[in-house]
Amino acid sequence: MLLRILIFILILPIIGGCKMKAHQNQTNENGDTTTTEATMTLSSTAFKNDSAIPQRFSCQGEDISPMLTWSSAPEETKSFALVIEDPDAPNGTFIHWVIYNIPSSEHGLAENIARRDPLPNGARQGTNSAQQLGYMGPCPPAGKAHRYYFKLFALDTEINIPGEATHDKLMSTIQGHILAKGEIMGTYQKK
Repeated sequence: MLLRILIFILILPIIGGCKMKAHQNQTNENGDTTTTEATMTLSSTAFKNDSAIPQRFSCQGEDISPMLTWSSAPEETKSFALVIEDPDAPNGTFIHWVIYNIPSSEHGLAENIARRDPLPNGARQGTNSAQQLGYMGPCPPAGKAHRYYFKLFALDTEINIPGEATHDKLMSTIQGHILAKGEIMGTYQKK
């Protein structure tokens, strides 16, 4: 597993990941507020940014999570959080995955993450828009392709969410703790 992640990190520049900058306001000892920027690269071996997600990772396939890797997290990162959003869903944005407290020592997520909470590495999973725990692959209605945004956040703390962890609770809790962001977008059209 570690070997697979290391190989992927080495080929990352070849397959192309997606970078996203985060702006974080910080106050120094003099009370001055400054804005810092950090960029992370988020990639997948399953698909390139702005391309089709293979059927295997959808409801029409095995419905397993794709392998993801990231790099360039700030040194002060204490944990990571990841969400997958489908803004093209008929009834508003559909959340496909909420996972947080991914240890700062991790540089990716393996393919086919178990749908349980907590995970062996201490990461926690919340419920998706179908009220299910863990990953739910793309499953749009017939018609046009939908966009799936995989959004990674490097955080300056571990997150405590009482009760059921949802996308809204996670996003509210991490405000003010985001050190950097990374994003990759894949598409899926029902066959």
